[in-house]
Amino acid sequence: MTSEPGPAAPDDAAAHVLAFYDRHPISAADVLWRVKEARGSLERLKPEDVFPHDQDHYGGLAANDELARAAGIRSDDLVLDLCCGLGGPARYQALSRRCRVVGLDYNEGRIKGAVDLTRRVNLSRRVRFLRGDAHALPFPPETFDAVLSQEALLHLADKGKALAEAFRVLKPGGRLAFTDWIAGAGLTDADRAMMWKGIAAQSVQTINQYLGLLRAAGFHEVRVVNLSALWVPILKDRLAMYRRLREETCIRTGVDSHAEYCSMYEAFVGLVEKGALGGARFAGTRPGARVIRPRRRGEHGAAPGSPEASPP
Repeated sequence: MTSEPGPAAPDDAAAHVLAFYDRHPISAADVLWRVKEARGSLERLKPEDVFPHDQDHYGGLAANDELARAAGIRSDDLVLDLCCGLGGPARYQALSRRCRVVGLDYNEGRIKGAVDLTRRVNLSRRVRFLRGDAHALPFPPETFDAVLSQEALLHLADKGKALAEAFRVLKPGGRLAFTDWIAGAGLTDADRAMMWKGIAAQSVQTINQYLGLLRAAGFHEVRVVNLSALWVPILKDRLAMYRRLREETCIRTGVDSHAEYCSMYEAFVGLVEKGALGGARFAGTRPGARVIRPRRRGEHGAAPGSPEASPP
């Protein structure tokens, strides 16, 4: 069994996860600063102006494409981006797949940032965001054609419950696809405690543990792709990026606010290099026949959780 990272009570654990993202080096303000540096202005932004800076996950746009293929996303599908953060992947999927996306995250600051960035690139009609808990999704059963998530479930206290919720809100024939950190044989309790302190990882599953949780939630056609080898150079590049962010932030603010984060990330890269930690992409299907629902007049891409949404 996976060891729990520490004795924190549920409320304390949730506060620790929220605080981690409140101080994360990649923020909406940082994204906008980088966009302005690159093009000189924040006027009349297009999604493509922001994509180089708002993809806070491993693998960038190519990883989004792989995840969309694993989920079988089609034009006009309604997609849930679970633990969506600043919404970069949600915006990309809406634009590239011409689907509708609802992004849900527990951190109010990330949701506000996602809404602002989406408004600035004129995608608010196809992408909506709301604050919510992945353990108790605020949607009726059989709402979504696909559910996606990227390197986020590690923050959840009860992954089995979150996967069961994803299953509940999927339509028959709908697919879940997500990526996350995975534990290797050499991951120690001390490593897990460091991950809890450093990136608010409530637990890190092995591949087999995740496969068991998916099947227990009811998913069929469960598939996994081990991404650990692919993540090694990505993580090294990400560490170099965080070091640059640290230097730039010091120059802009005079405060070395990212020193601890960079030090922690160096330790993570070391764990990945020695095989104690890695990543994987998982996918599974809710049994049943997938039905293509004709779009009703007046929907205009509205999604659940938005004032314009039609009743399910």
